Amino acid sequence: MRTEYCGKLNLLHVNKLVTIYGWVNNLRNLGNLIFIDVRDNEGIIQVKFNIKDKKIFAIASKLRNEFCIKIKGIIKLRDKKNRNKNKNTGKIELIPNKLIIINKSKPLPINISKENSEDLRLKYRYLDLRSEKMIKIIKIRSKIMYLIRKFMTKNNFLEIETPLLTKSTPEGARDYLIPSRIHKNKYYALPQSPQLFKQLFMISGLDKYYQIAKCFRDEDLRSDRQPEFTQIDIEASFVTEKYIKKITEKMIIMLWKNIKNIKLKKFKEISYKKSLKLYGTSKPDLRIPIKIIDIKDIIEQSNLKKNNRIAAISIPEGIKLTNKKINYYNSFLKKYNIDKLFWIKIIKIENQNNQIKTPLKNIISGNILNNIINKTMAKNGDIIFFVDEKYDIATKALGKLRNKISKDLNLINKSLYRPIWITKFPLFKINSDYTISSMHHPFTAPLKNTTIKKLKDKPNKIISNSYDMIINGYEIGGGSVRINNIKMQKIIFNILGINDKEQNEKFGFFLNALKYGTPTHAGIAFGLDRIVMLLSNANNIRDTIAFPKTNKASCLLTGAPTNIFNNNY
Repeated sequence: MRTEYCGKLNLLHVNKLVTIYGWVNNLRNLGNLIFIDVRDNEGIIQVKFNIKDKKIFAIASKLRNEFCIKIKGIIKLRDKKNRNKNKNTGKIELIPNKLIIINKSKPLPINISKENSEDLRLKYRYLDLRSEKMIKIIKIRSKIMYLIRKFMTKNNFLEIETPLLTKSTPEGARDYLIPSRIHKNKYYALPQSPQLFKQLFMISGLDKYYQIAKCFRDEDLRSDRQPEFTQIDIEASFVTEKYIKKITEKMIIMLWKNIKNIKLKKFKEISYKKSLKLYGTSKPDLRIPIKIIDIKDIIEQSNLKKNNRIAAISIPEGIKLTNKKINYYNSFLKKYNIDKLFWIKIIKIENQNNQIKTPLKNIISGNILNNIINKTMAKNGDIIFFVDEKYDIATKALGKLRNKISKDLNLINKSLYRPIWITKFPLFKINSDYTISSMHHPFTAPLKNTTIKKLKDKPNKIISNSYDMIINGYEIGGGSVRINNIKMQKIIFNILGINDKEQNEKFGFFLNALKYGTPTHAGIAFGLDRIVMLLSNANNIRDTIAFPKTNKASCLLTGAPTNIFNNNY
């Protein structure tokens, strides 16, 4: 049996007999001496074989990289000249008296100590997981889950599981369906979230629930999405949104302190409307030192066309951008329906005699240009970009440009974490085909003072009692106060175009439950994979999941999805 992990060996083990298991990380044969580094998931220890011990040396000479081995021996201090300051075990080495080759290994198809293509990494994920990078991430994920369970238990939340085989209910994405063997031509759906079940817990009187839940959504993928993902699901009764935000802030602060030893600063809070106005997105990265500033009032005296929004961003040290680069950003914005990107380079600010460079000098007066510089608070060496377009188009485009330029010019301090709550989302959104859908989900309550009449008459004006937590441009959690009134719930369904028959077919069990003394309740769900991504400095959530899917929702390791050749289906 193993007595110690390789990476846990230290000076306290000197002159002690130990047994280790692991893989040959590398090998150096010097003729009379053979050195190998043995690796397990805690680290590496150097083992030295001497030709004087002929029997064990003969076995060692057969070793190759990634052979799986067992070694028993004595820990010794290395000679001072041979110590490695870059390793935790660099002052010691293992002198073996027993070596067993558990299994040989063919040369690996990937190099676990270097970067490999993602396709190779995912195809041979069981080998990729041997890498130091992946071991570190998997350990961080495990610790996060442990800390969450400890925190929630301490705060009197019950961990309760919900079904994986359930009823298909519309929640914004396509369901993954499972055919029933017993009930012919009928299907179960894998849950997109435990939303209805956790609300049923509240009706049941189980007033503090949480779960680290598997969820499934058949939707377009990107760097922070997977078809199967893990949610930290939380719900409580007889509480307000303030309680949910307060308790979950404490949880996130605890995670950052324990994992990164970082004390998060106070969580800011702004409305959805204000977030769009200042940052061009409902997921703002507050590390970016740029805000969107409206300048329509200044431009009104110029010859530019005037649409719903004329707004600008001032880029620190943007004067270094060449005309070629400016043209690139102009092209970049065309996919966001911006025809023209205007710019002003600030060479030197000197009272009102500002030295600037811009193609607008013959279109806009010097006084107007000075007023733009003053309002955007631009400094020497900055560049001001602005657009003149319909409100939604201008807002989204400047938000995209803000993010793009900040990355290109390295304006983001990657060591910072800046959390913010976005609140007061619209209850509904208008889709491109002019249909109405829920901004979050159909069980989100409107703000407290919303009347049934106002909900019916002006649904597009209704604000929801919802909240998203954003850190560094990523939505890591979102929640709301829930509807606990059957009349209001049915009106919401009607507005969404779900008629009484569909309501009964799809949500009858839930509507019926609302009749039996439903308490006020609220909740939130956090994306565990995104939290791990931020805390482990991973590039995407695929690196935070042991066996993820590609961005085409396929598994390169197993070949899933595949055809099923079973007559039972």
